[in-house]
Amino acid sequence: MTDVFINYRTGDGDKTAALIDQELSRRFGRKRIFRASKSIAPGHAYPDALLTGVRRSSVLLAVIGPDWTNFQTRLRDPEDWVRKEILEAFACGIAIVPVLDGRKTDRLNKADLPGELAQLADLQSIPFDTHDTETGLKRLGDLVAELVPGLHDLDRDAASSPTPTAVRNSIGDVCGTAVQSRDFTGDVGGTIIKDSHGPVHTGQGNIYQNSRHVSGDRHFSGNGMTYFEGDHHGDIRHRFGEQDRREDDDR
Repeated sequence: MTDVFINYRTGDGDKTAALIDQELSRRFGRKRIFRASKSIAPGHAYPDALLTGVRRSSVLLAVIGPDWTNFQTRLRDPEDWVRKEILEAFACGIAIVPVLDGRKTDRLNKADLPGELAQLADLQSIPFDTHDTETGLKRLGDLVAELVPGLHDLDRDAASSPTPTAVRNSIGDVCGTAVQSRDFTGDVGGTIIKDSHGPVHTGQGNIYQNSRHVSGDRHFSGNGMTYFEGDHHGDIRHRFGEQDRREDDDR
């Protein structure tokens, strides 16, 4: 099955045609893109192969080089294959996209074309800058994917693009070092937790360990009770295994 037929004239746009073929074949598969010098095997009758290739296509890319309209004699020759392929596409109702090869290539003018090909000048063309082939090839590939719906599912570039999704982080008990970040540069102004067992909460505000939050005056009971509030400077000490202590308030 051929989806894209590349029409070009040897000596005027054939190098660009080869680049287009290579890129589109990479994105959508070699068999989906028809270019005469690649797609017709040696020994096969090329007249039948060319016309069959056009009829099986959904879009024809007509590569128009800077000297394309200068081949007036050949464009008017009924046996000229560039002409025959385009006329076959018109007859079959196949979409045709003129690809203007290079910065010096202008849009087609009806006055420069044989009457049978004059309608080419009415078609929207797409420029192809030979000094920025990467951008030009991507633009052509994206256009082809839009014009031929069946190619979208075969597009290797679309398949390899990451799809943004929601991110959820969940963590249970932490044993050892837990780090979630990108690269660290310089000082790290945050919290580092190592060798922790059990849930850990960090953030702004007060920190409580094994104690309920008590507003106002503070009351402590139980061994190993720890209360931190505000900024901390100096040592923090824990006492375990001693009698319960009451400080400041006896409530």
